[in-house]
Amino acid sequence: MAALLAAPVSFGAQADRQQVQAQLLDHAELLCANCFFGASDYYYCFEADNKVLIGYQKTPVLNWQDKSKNYLAPVHPSWAAWTAPGQTVPVSYDDKHIWIDRVKPVRRGFWGHLKALAFWASRADGKQVRLTRSSMRDIFINNGQCRGADNAKAH
Repeated sequence: MAALLAAPVSFGAQADRQQVQAQLLDHAELLCANCFFGASDYYYCFEADNKVLIGYQKTPVLNWQDKSKNYLAPVHPSWAAWTAPGQTVPVSYDDKHIWIDRVKPVRRGFWGHLKALAFWASRADGKQVRLTRSSMRDIFINNGQCRGADNAKAH
């Protein structure tokens, strides 16, 4: 009986997610400088289905003197900030989140194979990055379409 009641809930969870090709319009970073286990925020603005989707990723950071570094990323690659493989990317989204595929980096040499092993061990291999939907628009300085977006919901 419990399985029958749980089945519609589990099937309904994916029904609200829409899968589309999205164009990356702009991105912005709020980096944590001189952090000892702080967090940096990375904001992304996409155009999908004639809508502007804004999402952010909060990543743990360990750095000093250089805010562009994250010494935790080689140890735990899934904590690295998402980088776009091109201008158009496949995304899926709902009212609260945006999901994007993480690109597997190409590694060469002995150290590259060790990093690939660490990447695989952290299960960042082939995972999706989950961005939280946001309505923050003022952070985007390179694209007026992102600043004027009014259909993103804040959660």
